[in-house]
Amino acid sequence: MTPSDGKEQQGPTGSEDMTPAATHPTTEDPAAARAEAFARWVEPEVEVLLRVAHTLTGSWSDADDVVQDTLVRAWRAADRFDGRHPRAWLLTILRRTHLNSLRRTRPDLVGDDVLTTRRPAFGSARAASPEQIVDEQGFDTDVAAALAGLGEQFRRAVLLVDVDHLTYEEAAAALDVPVGTVVSRVSRGRSRLRTALAHRRPAGGA
Repeated sequence: MTPSDGKEQQGPTGSEDMTPAATHPTTEDPAAARAEAFARWVEPEVEVLLRVAHTLTGSWSDADDVVQDTLVRAWRAADRFDGRHPRAWLLTILRRTHLNSLRRTRPDLVGDDVLTTRRPAFGSARAASPEQIVDEQGFDTDVAAALAGLGEQFRRAVLLVDVDHLTYEEAAAALDVPVGTVVSRVSRGRSRLRTALAHRRPAGGA
């Protein structure tokens, strides 16, 4: 997906999987059209989906499960996708799949009353420990501890933008929040990280 040019990206609208109807199919064979669309729009984004799912779930195993379900949903809808903003479309499916997984597998931790008042991406996952972040993201102990010390909403925003390399618009699609909220959370998260890591700056440095 082309990096944001500063204009707010409009998220896809349509079916339950946010799939706008395709307007210019390249083949009349439905199976071939679906396979062609999946290969063109979905397969190139699998690595990104895995990174984002890991940020949302805090576990590579859970991330793999969420992405597998996401790909199934995307396959079913691929022939109806019009090709606009494929990553945002897939991130929307991913977010909804993650929400559904929380409802299905963790009812004792996240009830419907909580899910209706909290953003889906924040669910019930507990904050990763510094050791987990070091092992799974490759950060050194100081950076991992600083990240773990952030509030969950700030940590996820920072990881999505600065580690997973999503645009603000894409991160907003993954978190189901306005773009301005992502910008604010990333800014505040970065500021808190700088404060937490101030001891690493050279003496007399800026």
